[in-house]
Amino acid sequence: MNKKDNTSEKPTKKIDQLEQSSWEVEDSTMKTNQGLKVNDTNNSLKAGERGATLLEDFLLREKITHFDHERIPERIVHARGSGAHGYFELYNPIPEYTKAGIFNDTKRRTPVFVRFSTVAGSKGSPDLARDVRGFATKFYTEEGTWDLVGNNMPIFFIQDAMKFPDLVHSVKPEPNNEIPQAASAHDTFYDFVSHTTETLHNHIWAMSDRAIPRSFRMMEGFGIHTFRFINKEGESHFVKFHWKPVLGVHSVTWDEAVKINGADSDFHRRDLWEAIDAGHYPEWELGVQLVPQKDEHKYDFDLLDPTKLIPEEMVPVKIVGKMTLNKNPENFFAETEQVAFLPGHIVPGIDFTNDPLLQGRLFSYRDTQLSRLGSPNFHQIPINRPVVDGHNNQRDGHMQMDIPKGQTAYFPNSISGGCPHLSKMAEGAFTSYEERIDARKIRTRSESFSDHFSQPALFYRSLSKWEQEHVAGAYTFELGKCKQDAIKERMLWLIDQIDSDLAKNVAKGLGMKVPKNIEQPINQAIGADADVKKHQPAAKKNYLDKSPALSQAKTKFDSIVTRQIAVLAADGFSMKNLKKMKSVLEKEGATLKIIAPMGGSITCDENMDHKVDASIMTTESVLFDAVYIPGGKKSIEALGENVKYIKFVNEAFKHCKPIAVDGEGEEFLKKTYAGKYTDDKAVLVNENATAFKESIQKHRNWDRREIAESVPA
Repeated sequence: MNKKDNTSEKPTKKIDQLEQSSWEVEDSTMKTNQGLKVNDTNNSLKAGERGATLLEDFLLREKITHFDHERIPERIVHARGSGAHGYFELYNPIPEYTKAGIFNDTKRRTPVFVRFSTVAGSKGSPDLARDVRGFATKFYTEEGTWDLVGNNMPIFFIQDAMKFPDLVHSVKPEPNNEIPQAASAHDTFYDFVSHTTETLHNHIWAMSDRAIPRSFRMMEGFGIHTFRFINKEGESHFVKFHWKPVLGVHSVTWDEAVKINGADSDFHRRDLWEAIDAGHYPEWELGVQLVPQKDEHKYDFDLLDPTKLIPEEMVPVKIVGKMTLNKNPENFFAETEQVAFLPGHIVPGIDFTNDPLLQGRLFSYRDTQLSRLGSPNFHQIPINRPVVDGHNNQRDGHMQMDIPKGQTAYFPNSISGGCPHLSKMAEGAFTSYEERIDARKIRTRSESFSDHFSQPALFYRSLSKWEQEHVAGAYTFELGKCKQDAIKERMLWLIDQIDSDLAKNVAKGLGMKVPKNIEQPINQAIGADADVKKHQPAAKKNYLDKSPALSQAKTKFDSIVTRQIAVLAADGFSMKNLKKMKSVLEKEGATLKIIAPMGGSITCDENMDHKVDASIMTTESVLFDAVYIPGGKKSIEALGENVKYIKFVNEAFKHCKPIAVDGEGEEFLKKTYAGKYTDDKAVLVNENATAFKESIQKHRNWDRREIAESVPA
């Protein structure tokens, strides 16, 4: 008879799920899988408060290892992704900062593979979920592979890798019913956030338009962590990495995101593929923020805290090169799915810091790839192969694809002439930065990590009025999906610490009041034996009034390359007007698509046939950046008889997009909301094509937003 499994015993008491979503059991003490009682599951074991995480931390390893192996073969996070090949070129050498060859040889064209992804959803989830986007780049350099594994937001939710399983468990579908998919708007996530105030900075970014980008090609990328540059003299500079999109940083509205998920759940994936296929290669400039070693403690925030950014107004971003993606994968699984990114893949001239989240990722990512790809030989898969051959004594293993030759597989040896032999520093060998370590082993967190409100407040202050409105709307929607009032109250109190006007707006939308007195939630997010007072969030500081670089209102507005223009037309449309518009917009890189009453082809007023790109019943305005109606009496009469065309234009107007009409198109416009506001600078009637182009460049006319809110589209 099998021994009874105590883990399957029924709980002794069921708690009302509106009050508590778990079951109360006789012994609720946290223990390891081996039964060892745990008094801190929030901090990894370090060499001093700001020191490196120690390999001996068996609690961290057990927790992370179990998490990494929860699911196979789909990635636990970043499951839904899209990728592309390309290259990186350096503008100017920077030997004073780093000896890395990729940053010192302008003649190189370094191959890259980039994978973009959403974080929380499964592989089959939609592209436009409100979520952080992964931005991982594999550089196949001549000194070895370098993986810059980051996101489209410069900070992360947590400060210590020990909390990563808790974060992801909270945001994933709730385990009792597997709901909701690819969404953070539910009780477990906000329960975690409201008890873990270090999350607030990344969280407010996720509530901003950054979480619903217009395209992978129009979002920034960040390395998140503070790394090190090491030059030939062994001197260290702290460095943060930035990807700046050449097309600027642009987003969609939440109403559009919801509808895009229904109209084309592959919107981002399709956009990337079609842009590259059409020869409109996505480009990003790589920038670095550099801080000398001596200035490590210069700022009001800790450089090793991954929930903090360095404002560009304090440390400018130095642009050093450009990445171009010019080739789609030939096989999605073999390349995009099997590519393995590891933060631990670095090259001489780049090194790590004691950022406790980075330290944990150095272990976790390799462990995860072992689980997903099933073998320590995953580096032999073509997409993961470095451009320089490996040469060492590692042998065999599952799925071994190389055929190592020779009698020896150990070092040192004399039978094989001592080969493979060790390299010297002068020969380009990797050497770690010789950072002095003299500290006690301790499981805690530095007090310099305790400022949880200043940077979220800086981010919010730096946004334009329309961006702030979108943040308030996002908080209201997300918290409105939560069922427990206690969670909402904690969140309102925390939002009030960031900005009181923001909290009032969110509370109004929820039909609640901002609580004035509430127990600071951080109490429940620290180790049992920790000094609670010591780890309370520090008072909010204002070391910079605004950082304009954080606002999308300050991005680039000088290109319409790859912008999608819906041409609403039927038989008899004006060829003369369309030809004028096409000649200007297509020259600037935009794509015009004819949306007709039916598929097949339509005939213009010059008796020429034109292929229809989509019928009005198979597409939606949310898939386009602007709308153009070329006129033609017969065509306009046909459009006016189909209510979906009216809805199409109303929706574009609601989303503050540019709309242009020529000729008889003005009569159709009068049937829409846009026709009531022809003084709108982005509603153009019989204007020239250049004016329409300039309107599209601006992305949206946000001055319209108050009017647009009343449009029932």
